Amino acid sequence: MLYPQARRAIEATADDVPVYDPSVDIDRLRAEVQEFSRAQPRDDVAQVADHDADTVTVRVYRPESPIGTIVHLHGGGFVLNDIEVHDAICRAMTNRSQMNVVAVEYRRPPEHPFPAAPDDVDRVIGWLGRRTDLTGPFFAHGDSAGANLALVAAHRNPGFFRAMVLIYPFIDARMDTESYAHPTGFTPATAAWFWEQYAGGADRLDAVRDLPDFSPARLESLAGLPPALVVSAEHDILRDEAESLAARLAQAGVEVVAVRYLGLDHGFWRMVGEFDAAEPLMVQACGFMAMHA
Repeated sequence: MLYPQARRAIEATADDVPVYDPSVDIDRLRAEVQEFSRAQPRDDVAQVADHDADTVTVRVYRPESPIGTIVHLHGGGFVLNDIEVHDAICRAMTNRSQMNVVAVEYRRPPEHPFPAAPDDVDRVIGWLGRRTDLTGPFFAHGDSAGANLALVAAHRNPGFFRAMVLIYPFIDARMDTESYAHPTGFTPATAAWFWEQYAGGADRLDAVRDLPDFSPARLESLAGLPPALVVSAEHDILRDEAESLAARLAQAGVEVVAVRYLGLDHGFWRMVGEFDAAEPLMVQACGFMAMHA
């Protein structure tokens, strides 16, 4: 059953023009999302500053006495959202985890298709490795497309992350799991458009669809990855790929905790105040990382 909070959120956007409509102006849509996010309440944190991390902009949030550093990779289908949109949630994460949070402004398609985003994350990891003021242990955290980038980063940089949190990960460009047959708010057409933008066009999508750095559901081996918290939502079309990933991690000998949030669709995690489950998930994610600090 779709919970009332999820149903109301879907109904509120039912008349929105879908992102794949040719009339949609991506720059305007990005600006509208930023404007909406600026109206959200924000926690005070001890320090916030932007940095140039080897040509990649990062926003660093610091508590008074950090016990580690979280690399946060925002969702938005690779195309939408940025560090401004995720500012409020990063502040909350900083205070609840008592860790530094490094929000990464990775390059986005369609202007910068794959592999720009994962390459940017690698640059930030290299930059962090040279810093003395942002100490480990390090953790990877991402939602949706950001969870894709977090998983790829953990695989590309073995041993760097102590643990990772993957919230409804967007990791399978084949889009052929059973949960795709039962869409609610996040539809297969929207997902397909995001994958096409990330690839750099429909023709290039055919060439990169099964590359593990693009579609990490295609990783042949998951052995050696850090402990993972994998979160799915019952009515999300991405549910099955998240839960399949968790099962494969367990089979590979990776410590994994998998949680399905009932009654909910994609995107609830950032909507504190709209979804009863948002704050408990934040606490759970921060607690999981703190367990491994």
